[in-house]
Amino acid sequence: MSRERHGLGWLPLLRGIGAIKPARSPVARNPAPQIIAVAAGGEVYDITVRRHRRARRYTLRIHPTRREAILSMPMRGSLTDAKDFAQRHGAWLAERLRRLPDGVTFVDGASLPLRGEQVRIVHRPRARGTVWLECGEDGVNLLCVAGDAAHTGRRVKDFLKREARRDLAVAVRRYADALGVKFKRISVRDQSSRWGSCNSDGVLSFSWRLILAPPFVLDYLAAHEVAHLVEMNHSVRFWRLVARICPDMDRAKAWLNAHGNDLHRYGLSE
Repeated sequence: MSRERHGLGWLPLLRGIGAIKPARSPVARNPAPQIIAVAAGGEVYDITVRRHRRARRYTLRIHPTRREAILSMPMRGSLTDAKDFAQRHGAWLAERLRRLPDGVTFVDGASLPLRGEQVRIVHRPRARGTVWLECGEDGVNLLCVAGDAAHTGRRVKDFLKREARRDLAVAVRRYADALGVKFKRISVRDQSSRWGSCNSDGVLSFSWRLILAPPFVLDYLAAHEVAHLVEMNHSVRFWRLVARICPDMDRAKAWLNAHGNDLHRYGLSE
């Protein structure tokens, strides 16, 4: 069985056609990324250049969590052409980087959304346990973290991943039962280019950041990927199927379009 993969992506891509020149010697199968510098708006930006076997053109995008620019190019493309392409779109690059929301690290006092509701991280060094929720005296939802302060970020992220896996497992099973299909397993990862994906082996993968969004958004993504077990495409039949089992589909898609990018600013390097 072929390993097809479909998912709901979200990153904006800027595409352009560049010259693909034959190389005199074989290109390494997985060449190491290279860094080029591009000047725009009085600033100099480093761009990570990656060669991909399936690439047929030059593509520039912004990685939302690493806060870096990435240029993908054909295996036998020209690095000179890649730099020219990036330079031509320097203004777009500078504007995209400027518009990135400030990152939020998981430290004491930081606020983040959990299932769409704001919570504040409170470090409790002398408390027993790891991470738990409670309501503060002022009515604010608190995400309490025990242990050494150096481990706060990791513990919060681990907690969010566990919560995401739990919610997704419930939603996926519900939709799988509704459609009479079976899935192999659920994977929760730190995905940056798509919210979810499904391959033909029945493995469903999701971004842990879905736990930050309102529940109807996570629920829709579960329905979306389970529907791919029936229709491994984005055809009209596929969208009709998702709409039938998930009445909040349009509402969730609108929310992701408006707020999805913001979710990637949480949980940056602690």
